Amino acid sequence: MSQDDHSSSWPVLKRLLGYVKERKLGLVAAIIGMAGYAAVDTTFVYSIKPLIDEGLTGQDPDVLKWMPLFVIGIVFLRGVCTFLSGYCMAWVGNHVVMSLQQQVFNKLMTMPVAFFDRNNSGNLLSKVTYDASQVSSAASSTLVTLVREGATVIGLLGLMFYHSWQLSLIFFVVGPVVGVMIAVISRRFRRLSRGMQDAMGNITSSTEQMLKGHKEVLMFNGQQVESGRFQRVSNAVRQQNMKMVAADSIGTPLVQVIASSALAILLYVSTFDNIQDQLTPGTFTVIVTSMMMLMRPLKSLTQVNAAYQRGIAACQSLFGLIDSDGENDTGTRSLKRAKGLIEFDRVGFTYPTKENPALKDVSFTLEPGKTIALVGRSGSGKSTIAGLLTRFYDIDAGEIRLDGVDLREYRLSDLRRQFALVSQQVHLFNDTIANNIAYAAKGEYSREQIIAAAKVAYADEFIDKLDQGYDTIIGENGASLSGGQRQRIAIARALLRNAPLLILDEATSALDTESERHIQAALDALRKDRTALVIAHRLSTIENADEILVIDEGRVVERGSHLELLERQGVYAQLRSIQYGEG
Repeated sequence: MSQDDHSSSWPVLKRLLGYVKERKLGLVAAIIGMAGYAAVDTTFVYSIKPLIDEGLTGQDPDVLKWMPLFVIGIVFLRGVCTFLSGYCMAWVGNHVVMSLQQQVFNKLMTMPVAFFDRNNSGNLLSKVTYDASQVSSAASSTLVTLVREGATVIGLLGLMFYHSWQLSLIFFVVGPVVGVMIAVISRRFRRLSRGMQDAMGNITSSTEQMLKGHKEVLMFNGQQVESGRFQRVSNAVRQQNMKMVAADSIGTPLVQVIASSALAILLYVSTFDNIQDQLTPGTFTVIVTSMMMLMRPLKSLTQVNAAYQRGIAACQSLFGLIDSDGENDTGTRSLKRAKGLIEFDRVGFTYPTKENPALKDVSFTLEPGKTIALVGRSGSGKSTIAGLLTRFYDIDAGEIRLDGVDLREYRLSDLRRQFALVSQQVHLFNDTIANNIAYAAKGEYSREQIIAAAKVAYADEFIDKLDQGYDTIIGENGASLSGGQRQRIAIARALLRNAPLLILDEATSALDTESERHIQAALDALRKDRTALVIAHRLSTIENADEILVIDEGRVVERGSHLELLERQGVYAQLRSIQYGEG
């Protein structure tokens, strides 16, 4: 590892060790187990000398008597050390993963909406799952290798030098060659592994593309195109696999050839008279066995850098997210229940991912208990206004006030409690209908209140027909419900909150005409005594609004009541005639 690598990875490693500190007892037990494992292996090799020189030659027959007990004891001890190191290391590693995952998950919940506009949800998911587990497996495998295999190498080398330093020197001639050999093979494996990951990724995306676009494949007879595409990517995986097999198949014999050449040199040097004088069969066997046993830990130690670098890269990715700025919640003012006066004063805003402004110099006032409707073409900036009210985004220019106070002065949690939001994109959780209606308010509302809210939202008529009623689990994002049913649950959720301010973002767009009539009545009931901002796609739903603002390219181009705007024969009248198919 280069000096640069070391200097950049050390702060990351130091920070990771901070997570391990909380579990230091487990770590100490694991290290004792690993050191014990190495000591047991070395002791076992050491016992070969008395067995051969004294036991088998008949000089000391007692050695053969206690040897079976010694072997059983050694194997038992080795098992205890293996269990201790394996279990304790896994315990520490899993705690580290859990801490990291919880930190990342909690951090993601505090991130602003703009962060999710910039980042792919698949990548963020992989941080919670893959990166966190990668840190644990890399950290634990690195530590196990360094401690256990390092101690084994030191123990066996010490044993060799103790018995014959002359013969042991051969290891230092051959050892580095084996090390370089293994390092080259490891590098090749790493490169092939990366290629393998890419190839596997292509297989996944090709399959996913076919499954998601299955209807299109059938409609346009694209079976041959998709089959050809899949054949190419699966062949690439086969080729990568064969390269890995070839590298492994060549690598192992090469290492064995070099190791056996070391053995050959050892056997040749053993024939020298001055060596033979001090060499007993037992000593010779101990040195040969030690040399053979050194190959495995040396191989592991040469490969440790790859696992270490993988873990450090995953750590950097996770710590980068943990250290990033969350939502800007600098407000100190608390707010129990707002009166509902909203003022937009020359507001300008540009999305972080876009160049053109979404809103330019927008001003309007929404009086308590009144309803303002926003209409305009798709992408004109209507939903942006709703997002700014709840501070999903912060404005670039101007000021938004609630009850005469700048929104940024309120605490975020207090501010958002004032709003009930029903949007076109309804999100439901994989839970019961009752828990979805009373989401994040467990114990605050009685069952009767939940049912009452569902009745006003006309949701009870389909809920009562379900086998488990309000206790029906609705699947991920309400997979078992229709669009209209999901929308009605969202309206019941908003009704139950009883917030003073209401944002309806194209709330009836997913409904059929029958449901829309019901929902419209529910929304009218919901709007009573509340300040409401309605973003409408169907103009028929906002004719009763106190004021209608026509938004175009981020500006308010027209304002007035339904009848006033019709008389003006401007943009609103034009939009209406297009929607109703009039000339």
